[in-house]
Amino acid sequence: MGGNRHPRGLVVGNYCHDVLIKDEVVLAQTLGGAVSFISAVLDGLNISSDYVSKVGSDFAYTVKVNHAPIVSPSGKTAVFHAYFFSDPSEIRREDRILKRVQSCDPISSSDLPDDANFNFGMAVGVAGEISPETLEKLLDICDVVLVDIQALIRGFDEIDGTVKLVKLKESGFSHLLPRIGFLKASAEEAPYVDVEEARKSCCVVVTSGEDGCTLYWKDGEMQISPFSTVQVDPTGAGDSFLGGLVAGLVQGLAVPDAALIGNLFGSLTVGQIGLPEFDSRLMQKVKDEMQRRKMQYDGRDDESCRFMKRRGHEQFIASLGAAKLPTSRPISPDHQMLFLKNSVLEEPIKSVDTKP
Repeated sequence: MGGNRHPRGLVVGNYCHDVLIKDEVVLAQTLGGAVSFISAVLDGLNISSDYVSKVGSDFAYTVKVNHAPIVSPSGKTAVFHAYFFSDPSEIRREDRILKRVQSCDPISSSDLPDDANFNFGMAVGVAGEISPETLEKLLDICDVVLVDIQALIRGFDEIDGTVKLVKLKESGFSHLLPRIGFLKASAEEAPYVDVEEARKSCCVVVTSGEDGCTLYWKDGEMQISPFSTVQVDPTGAGDSFLGGLVAGLVQGLAVPDAALIGNLFGSLTVGQIGLPEFDSRLMQKVKDEMQRRKMQYDGRDDESCRFMKRRGHEQFIASLGAAKLPTSRPISPDHQMLFLKNSVLEEPIKSVDTKP
């Protein structure tokens, strides 16, 4: 992906409305959807991309998005309620319970351009908006496609909209796996993928929060170091990770170095509530570090080197960590309150019906 001097991508997935709720109290209502987090990373790093997204006429964040979605006049914007709890026993080993309470029109293959070719594509649906036909067309018009497994395996309870996961083999997408370049899954989603089988066809990236991520490919696997952070909201961390991973790949970095960029942006995202704000100085430092790192390579860009931890990898970790520290926004006590045990917010930001 790094061979083209000005790479161009196509990102496919809907925007949505996110409502964050703790102990039945609304903490925040924010712009959501994978494309909102990914575009924050790619735009900040000047990675040129087109976006195909859909919303309804009720979309509340038109002035806040840099890439206008397709508006369905008769449709509604997808809405998710994310439930957090003070008592860890209530969350059933999950960091949140996620419910889709309203769905938007799906993205059809005809919504994607016919007369274009892209260096990379991203299938990043969150609400069941991507069909096998849509993914197949994305694969046809992009050199390399990265897929978030949640776009393929999420199902939703017919009564309350609770997110339910299905096996990749049962999703209707498994026949496309050999054409996918990178498949990203969280540690919770990985059991639904069959990583050992999937790695024979593509690079599988499993993210593990504070433990960083693990790369699996046909000939090996590798743990990639995390960046320390204080988590206040996990929403969008995997999306920001994907944005960072793509940014590193299109700049010509080896996969382990690109995954470090992903870990960096994932760590920055969980430190803020909702859609993160990335400091412009940080973004410039990351761009500078990526360019410096690329120049350190020994000129070997063949396929066998893509997954190597090249000389200077540990120093690259340190340099990215140093770039992050001076520009990271301080975490306020109100933000910390989201995950502190037995904490409560005295008043909700805005009253909404939290029942789907």
